[in-house]
Amino acid sequence: MFRFATELCAWVATPWALAGWSAWAAAGSVVVLIGLPTLFATPGDKTQVIVPVPGAVTVALVLLQLVAAVAAAWAAWPAWAAVTVTALATTCLVTERRRWGRLLGGSGG
Repeated sequence: MFRFATELCAWVATPWALAGWSAWAAAGSVVVLIGLPTLFATPGDKTQVIVPVPGAVTVALVLLQLVAAVAAAWAAWPAWAAVTVTALATTCLVTERRRWGRLLGGSGG
């Protein structure tokens, strides 16, 4: 739930933050933030895998989403919204620990 909510913030805030600089960059950010995790997945983590990748790649893609959400929220939105997105991303870091541990081959405790 927290991961999806943070991803949604990234999908909205990143093109919003980039739109003033370049419409192409804004559109490209959506392709990267939605397309890469759709295309690349770790077998066993998703039911449908188009291009199988190691767990570290999946973790890196989630981290990309979290960083994009926070950075873009601070760049494009009022402080209260950026603080909310930052709190959401921080919560996501905590709730993803077990999954990331599994994806990286550890316990994830």
